[in-house]
Amino acid sequence: MKIFRMDPLKLFFNVTDKEWKPVAYSFLYFFCLMSSYFILRPVRDEMGIQAGVENMQWLFTGTFVVMLLVVPVFGYLLKKVKRTLLIPGIYIFFSLNILLFYVSFSWFEISFMSSVFFIWLSVFNLFVISIFWSFNSDMFNSEQAKRLYGPIAAGGSSGAIVGPIITSFLVGRIGISSLLLISAGLLVMATLFIMLLLKNNQGDNIRRLNQQEGTSIWSGIKMMFQSPLLKQIGVFILLYTTISTFLYFEQAHIISDAYSSSSDRTQFFGTRDLLVNSFTLIFQFFLTEKIIRNWGIAFCLMVVPFVAAIGFFGLGLSQSVYLLLAVQVAYRSLSFAVQRPAREVLFTSVSVDERYKSKNFIDTALYRGGDAISGWLFAGLSAVISSLQIIAFVTIPIAIGWMLSGRRIGKIFGQKTINYYGTIEESSLSKKSA
Repeated sequence: MKIFRMDPLKLFFNVTDKEWKPVAYSFLYFFCLMSSYFILRPVRDEMGIQAGVENMQWLFTGTFVVMLLVVPVFGYLLKKVKRTLLIPGIYIFFSLNILLFYVSFSWFEISFMSSVFFIWLSVFNLFVISIFWSFNSDMFNSEQAKRLYGPIAAGGSSGAIVGPIITSFLVGRIGISSLLLISAGLLVMATLFIMLLLKNNQGDNIRRLNQQEGTSIWSGIKMMFQSPLLKQIGVFILLYTTISTFLYFEQAHIISDAYSSSSDRTQFFGTRDLLVNSFTLIFQFFLTEKIIRNWGIAFCLMVVPFVAAIGFFGLGLSQSVYLLLAVQVAYRSLSFAVQRPAREVLFTSVSVDERYKSKNFIDTALYRGGDAISGWLFAGLSAVISSLQIIAFVTIPIAIGWMLSGRRIGKIFGQKTINYYGTIEESSLSKKSA
């Protein structure tokens, strides 16, 4: 029976006998986390439009400010609390936050709460997902990450499919407030799988977790600028957020003009998420590991910027809702299935301190700072140009710069690590993909 159970895993996912249990726990952890988030994401996108598409840069700025407040608190907790307690505790804390929203939605005006909820969920999703990948970088080494991050990431995509389905099926029956209770419950389940992962990985991984020092936001910034790899990752993230924000704002304007009712807009967002996550899941289960291993990190980091450049060229020619949907599906599914796992592999080559200090700063404060800056940049361009199609063309050079940044990261990473599959070095893979 054991051989029957493991052979399919080895055949399709390249998982060894000792790895299948932690991979399963990590898969389920990510599944519950992303189900919890994607139950609420379509609601957040609609609340952003309700707050006014012309004011969205303020929501992005508010998110950035809150993130700046959260990062130092996280750094202080890193110093005072063992990781084995802190990481589960953070998820419990956010579960309680969701319960507070459940209570407060009936106490405040919806216009006020829509902005608060938009900002909170924007902080929540980056923070908890960053912790997820940092935690997995402690559980798996660089060689394992290249093989296992695809199947593990598929857990998140599976949850990202189930979440919108739950929302679409139940929102008309139980209302938005009750959906919050389901989301909180799934986050608690994610915490249980964290505990199982910790129990399964007793030894050096756990000792490293509990030996880490605390940090301030400044130490994370300092580490980033001292490391050529981390510095390039920071540039890559800023360009990524610029492209993503411009695409998000284009989407908000196009959908706001195309659909007059809230239910139609929410349905579009739900359909978008379902398509994105379905394609992402197929990629992650069957293709991600092969693409990373055979084509290299540089290729994985360059493919999404290339798609973005093509997509903005198309949006410069036409502002069709169907074209927008196609661009969003291609851009986001490849981001989740190829770029994100490859980006997380990069952090397996840095120290544990860098993984939690600089990575947390890059994934949260720097990411949302890029959102805020690019949000105001888009607003400024809109005031001067007043044409979404021309702005789309203006965005293409930024996408090309982003692609070149990915190529540079691939070369730096190739100099730091060796591919353990036998004969091929990661540097040669990076050159091949470049």
